[in-house]
Parts: sequence; C-alpha cells; structure tokens
Amino acid sequence: MPLQIVRMNEINQIFSVTDRLGIHREAIEIPLSPEHPGRVTRTPAGTFQIVVDADVPLVDWLPTLEAELTRLLNAG
Repeated sequence: MPLQIVRMNEINQIFSVTDRLGIHREAIEIPLSPEHPGRVTRTPAGTFQIVVDADVPLVDWLPTLEAELTRLLNAG
C-alpha cells in the first residue's frame, strides 16, 4: 500500500540518516506528502528537501536517501 502521509516515524528514520551524515535538522525540509519517485534536492538556500517515495517502503528507500545526500554533500 502506498504511503499516504509522512509521519513522525518516517521523519525519525530520515533523521537517523541525516544525523549520521552530520546534517543539521534545521537544514532539512520534509514535505508531508510523499510522491513517486522520491527525491532529494538542495535548495538555493542550501537546505536539503527530502521528498519521501510513496511507493517504495521507507526502509528500502533509506539507502537511496543516504547515497543522494552524500552525493549532494560532496558536490559542494
């Protein structure tokens, strides 16, 4: 069943990744409406927008999240 809304459980799982990467929580935007595909972008303000994938279970999507965040951190 597709994810309908991002709740605190999902946010806390995302924070476990971002905390490990040393990204301050105030530098993260997580819309409460998931989409497919999920995506991670860096805004012009330098924050990270994390749109959770609606169709992929979060536990399976977290490695993609970490890889994308690492790529963006290394890009500048």
